[in-house]
Amino acid sequence: MLRFSPVLAQQNPDPAAHRAADGRLLITAIRATEPVRIDGIFDEPFWSRAEPASDFTQSEPREGQPASERTVVRLAYDADRLYVAAYLYDSDPTGIVVNDIRKDFRADDQDAFSLILDTFSDRRNGYVFVTNAGGGRGDQQSANEGREVNTSWDAVWTVKTQRVPDGWTAEMAIPFRALRFARAAPGETATNGDGQADVGMIWGINFSRRIRRRNELSYWSPVPRAFALTRTSLAGTLAGLPQAAGGRDLRVKPYLAARTVRETGGSSFDGTGDAGVDFKLGVTAALTLDLTANPDFAQVEVDEQQVNLTQFSQFFPEKREFFLENSGVFYVGDAARANRLFQPPTPDEDLLLFFSRRIGLTETGREIPILGGARLTGRAGGFLVGALNTQTQSTDEQDANNYTVLRLRRNVFRTSDMGAIFMMRQNTDDHGDYNRVGGADFNLRLPGETDWNSYLIATAAPGAGGDNLAWRTSFNHQGNFFHGKVGYMSIGDDFVNDLGYYRRTGIHKWLADIGIRPRPESLRRKGIREMHPHITWDYVTDLDGSLLSMRLHNGYSFFFDNGALIELSMNPRFEEIAAPLRLHPDNDPLPLGRYRWREWMVLANTDASRPLSLTFRGSAGGLYNGTQRTVNSTLTVKPSYRVRVSLGIQRTDGSLDAPVGDFVRTIWTTRANYSFSPNMFVDAFAQYDPDRNQFNTNIRFNVIHRPLSDLFIVFNEQRITGIDAPAAGRSLILKVTRMTAF
Repeated sequence: MLRFSPVLAQQNPDPAAHRAADGRLLITAIRATEPVRIDGIFDEPFWSRAEPASDFTQSEPREGQPASERTVVRLAYDADRLYVAAYLYDSDPTGIVVNDIRKDFRADDQDAFSLILDTFSDRRNGYVFVTNAGGGRGDQQSANEGREVNTSWDAVWTVKTQRVPDGWTAEMAIPFRALRFARAAPGETATNGDGQADVGMIWGINFSRRIRRRNELSYWSPVPRAFALTRTSLAGTLAGLPQAAGGRDLRVKPYLAARTVRETGGSSFDGTGDAGVDFKLGVTAALTLDLTANPDFAQVEVDEQQVNLTQFSQFFPEKREFFLENSGVFYVGDAARANRLFQPPTPDEDLLLFFSRRIGLTETGREIPILGGARLTGRAGGFLVGALNTQTQSTDEQDANNYTVLRLRRNVFRTSDMGAIFMMRQNTDDHGDYNRVGGADFNLRLPGETDWNSYLIATAAPGAGGDNLAWRTSFNHQGNFFHGKVGYMSIGDDFVNDLGYYRRTGIHKWLADIGIRPRPESLRRKGIREMHPHITWDYVTDLDGSLLSMRLHNGYSFFFDNGALIELSMNPRFEEIAAPLRLHPDNDPLPLGRYRWREWMVLANTDASRPLSLTFRGSAGGLYNGTQRTVNSTLTVKPSYRVRVSLGIQRTDGSLDAPVGDFVRTIWTTRANYSFSPNMFVDAFAQYDPDRNQFNTNIRFNVIHRPLSDLFIVFNEQRITGIDAPAAGRSLILKVTRMTAF
């Protein structure tokens, strides 16, 4: 095996001295002059000529210090692919942590190597590819430097890893046609890796490595610990790729599905069959068209129920692949940029302007057949473009509807953007039934890692009045020591958005999220890496200024070197209940009124990389006009990287004044996963609600039999326990997809 030895490093000086004209770190890919075998063994002769990217810099735990272990990355290409060879040295290979080899595994609780490709070189967006020492594979899209991260994006690419005596290796092959990118501008030149000038593409690029036993994260092009790999404005530059690389991408992915179903309480099974197809076409090198006919979502995991003691419906995230891919294009808002704690942004619970679960699903989660859909995403004429149209079928619960979403966004200044959005629901059986939504937004990057984000939205619907506006503005600062967000939102009484998620209209909301992250050396010597005193305050009033809701979270967190966390908080609350609220099926509802209380909370997470880990959230104190004690905890066991089993409980013991009285709400949840290989796994999910005597089970077996092609076998059961219980509802589903690329 060819190793990246000190001799090779001398022959190819470290690119720390190689910088582009703008001062960024520069790495140049070379042409692969021999056929490449993706096996994690760098025995092709051209690898010895490729310049190395090394000298990684810590982001955690000691920002700015050299990485504790050496990492060397080299790049090559041929007419169809970009090749990545990473040698990850480790002085103690027995300490390498591998916890999962599933597709899109969680990278932060194990050793991992990642890279991001900013293929438009706009320093905002990118494609992320991740692997670990077990050969696990993950990919995702990042937009606006991590403000929107789409973990459901999938590409056809290959990676193989090897354990070696002094660490591990990873070798990747990423087809150009799996990416969207801009051609090089006339006059741009780069070196082709053999010392000859060549007109080619210039991309942004960065690499990261996690050494989990030290909870260490390092980057080739340094990134402050407040941010993540998706901070593409801090990435280096990749040169040397030829102008001719890449091509249009046409994929056809038909499916066949068969199912047999017995409804809960039914006496017999009904069998059905179905078929459909998805098309993906690279219209240009930067624009993608997706078409779907009769899409089927039978393989999607069921929604996870939660104990809900609020007056609002529970938020369930989108899980359907057709709506998840490129979903960041349609996002409008100011979700926090990716940082070391939470990478995927969470939608604002008071107004998520585009919520795709409004298409093809009822309020109770029952599926409404979608006849077809089209989506156009990418870049054209200097704009980021998103266009979506779907048509649903008429059912007993809902008329047929056509849904349209149009989104334009344009980069302005160095790292800012502005855009517009238009959405429409049109009843195709009744043309007088419609809803239209439109507006504009901007995201302005200010000096000092501060963002100013705002939007203004108007709606129209039959019979709606003129108070139809919603707007929001917020300032967000994300630094290593201090972070802060302050903002304001207003939603009019007549605001109607059939394609959005929102709790109520006719409100003003003031919000603040402020904290500091000191790292005193005296505590670091005791294993405490960081403290985090913080507040998260929300005030919601009606349009006349009368208080409707108040949540004041006042917390103090301690982050340990091994990744564990402890947080203590005191949380005053206020809620005005506008309709009778039933907290337990067997108890009388809580009357209308204004309620004020205070709760104390403890949050604790142990080291998630260990074979046994625990997450715990416990609270005690007030609840409306009484008291409560709540436990929300999950125990996870990982005896090997193939097996993961977890058992969770949500339990609230409440004691309220009459007419509610005493009650206990409990939900048990268990998950089990087994990975036969990176391309074959089985998932089991079960929940038991003793208050409703209901037991739900979902078991999915998945084989990726070829790239982006799956075999699913899915078993669902809903069982009502107790005397005279109805027959269990059951379904067995077989679904096969096969992707063919042209």
